[in-house]
Amino acid sequence: MKFQYDAYCGLYCGACDVLIANQKDEVEKMAKEWKMKPDEIRCFGCKTKTNSIYCIDCNIKHCAEGKKVEFCFQCNEYPCPKITAFRNDEHPHHSIVLKNLKIIRENGVEKWLAEQKKRWCCSNCGETFCWYDKTCMKCGTKLSNCQAEEKDLKGE
Repeated sequence: MKFQYDAYCGLYCGACDVLIANQKDEVEKMAKEWKMKPDEIRCFGCKTKTNSIYCIDCNIKHCAEGKKVEFCFQCNEYPCPKITAFRNDEHPHHSIVLKNLKIIRENGVEKWLAEQKKRWCCSNCGETFCWYDKTCMKCGTKLSNCQAEEKDLKGE
């Protein structure tokens, strides 16, 4: 299955621990650890037909699909209350979405995806890490995760 890493809202799915587990064929292991069914965490990215329980009913995804836009910024109502509330909710990895959408609009999705792939790989060993990892699971290098990033985004 082909993974897709860009989301309508501006999240980078490649830094999602669920998607990473799918890439590494570790869904069964994660499901057992999280006390879930493997099908609940099977995911190939927001814009695919296979989404985890966390994203399958996303109102932003359904809105974008209904309006036939690839990114929220392509909508006449952008920024709308849905994307603003999402950006400002209790999940630190959501705080980057408006900044990401601005970068995608200005530089294009391919360049943004390349930057994101580099950003979410350990600078020491190249291992992919997720939004909340503090240290690289492979080599132990300290990482800059979404919680550190959120502090830098205050006011954006």
